[in-house]
Amino acid sequence: MEKDFSRRQFIGIGAAAAGAAMVLGCQGKFKPAELPQFLDQAPEGKEIKAGLIGCGSRGTGAAINFLDAGTGLKITHLADVFADRMQGCLGKLKEKHNVEIPEANRFLGFDAYKEVLAADVDMVILATPPFFRPEHFAAAIEAKKNVFMEKPVAVDPVGVRSVLSAAKRAKNLGLSVVTGTQRRHQRTYNSIYAQIANGAIGDIVSANCYWNSSQLWYRTKKSGWSEMEYMIRDWVNWTWLSGDHIVEQHVHNLDVINWYTGKYPVKAVGFGSRQRRVTGDQFDNFSVDFVYENGMHLHSMCRQINGCVNNVSEWVVGTKGVSNCRDMIKDHSGNVVWEYPYEKNEAGDPIKRETVSPYVQEHVDLVTAIRTNKPFNEAENTAKSNLLAIMGRISAYTGKEVTWDEMMSSDLEYGPKELKWGSVDIDKSIPVPGTEKR
Repeated sequence: MEKDFSRRQFIGIGAAAAGAAMVLGCQGKFKPAELPQFLDQAPEGKEIKAGLIGCGSRGTGAAINFLDAGTGLKITHLADVFADRMQGCLGKLKEKHNVEIPEANRFLGFDAYKEVLAADVDMVILATPPFFRPEHFAAAIEAKKNVFMEKPVAVDPVGVRSVLSAAKRAKNLGLSVVTGTQRRHQRTYNSIYAQIANGAIGDIVSANCYWNSSQLWYRTKKSGWSEMEYMIRDWVNWTWLSGDHIVEQHVHNLDVINWYTGKYPVKAVGFGSRQRRVTGDQFDNFSVDFVYENGMHLHSMCRQINGCVNNVSEWVVGTKGVSNCRDMIKDHSGNVVWEYPYEKNEAGDPIKRETVSPYVQEHVDLVTAIRTNKPFNEAENTAKSNLLAIMGRISAYTGKEVTWDEMMSSDLEYGPKELKWGSVDIDKSIPVPGTEKR
C-alpha cells in the first residue's frame, strides 16, 4: 500500500479526525489507527438554497436527505421533463418538510436545468438519468454552484472525461462536490478504512466485490408515450441512459475497492448475458476480472435476477488478514481481530445500523464544507470508478480485453444526437460478444 495513501485524511468535514482505536495485528502487537469523526448534523450558518434537477424517486429522496442534514436549508427550484414526476416530488416535500415551491420556480423540459442554474441557488442536486449528468455537471460548475450529483456520473468514456474536466474546474473555483457514493460517508466503512490504511491486514493482494440482487423496476410503454418518453421513464433498463447496471449500481462496490487500494486496474476481461430482462437493451449479469499494474486481481460480479442468491459486499485480502470493508477484520486463521463498535441492545447484541443514515451524512458533509469554507470534491474519484465499470461493461459486450488507456482515449459516446420527443435514433440491439465463425 502506498505510504501517502495510508496517511490520508478522512471525511469528517467540520471536525478534526481524532481519537484512536487499538488494532490487534497478526503478531499480537497493538497499533494505533486514527478514526474519522462525523457530525450528526451540519453546523448552523448561512442559509443554503438548493435547486433540484431531476424530480424522480432518487432526486426526491436526495432533496429530503438534504433538508434532513441541518437547519437553514431550503429547496427553492425544481426542474424535470415530466410534470407528473414534479408533482410527486412536490407532494413528498410538502409531506416531509412542509416545503412549497411557487410555480414560477418550477421548470419543465430538456433545457429546464438551465433555468435552475440561472436562479439564486447556492447548490444544485443533479438526479436525472446518468446520460444527462456530464452536461448538467459542466453547466453547474460553469454557473459556480456547489453540487450534489448522484452516481454514476456518466455512461461512456467521453462523458467521464467531461466530468473529470469539470471536476478540475470545480476544484480551482473552490466548489464542493459530493457524488452519491454514500459508503465514503458511512462511519463503519471509514473506520475499517482507517484500520486497513494503518496496516491491519498488511498489503492488499486481492479483492472481490459483488452486487447480486433481484430485478429492478421497469416500465411498459403506454399509449400516447413517444419512444423518447418511454425510454426516459424506463431509463434504468437502457444503456444509453443508465450505463447498464454494472455502471449504474455496481459502481458503488467498485468504488470501495478503488478507495481502499488507492489504485485503479489497468485492464479488464469480462463476460455477461441477458437471461430474464424484459425491457431495454442491457445484460442482467456480469462477471469481470480486473487486473492491476502490479498483477493484483479484482473479481467483480453483479446480477439483477429474481430467485437467485443475493450478495452485496466488498472484500479485500491482505498479507496479514481479510476484511469485509464494512465492519470486521479477520486474520488468516479466521479469528476476528477487529470489529466496529456498534451500540448494543439490552441482550448485548450489536445494533448494526449507522447513527446517521449515510444518505443524509453525504449532505451533512457537503453543507458543512460549504458553511466552513473547507471545500472537498469527490467527482474525480467517482468518475474514475465509473470508467472502471465502463471497462467491464465494454469487455463483456464485446468479449475483448479492454484497457484503462483505451478508455481514456476512446471516442465512444452514447445517446441520440438531438434530445427531442418522438423516435430515438440509436442502435437498440442487444450486444452479442464474439463471432459465429468456427
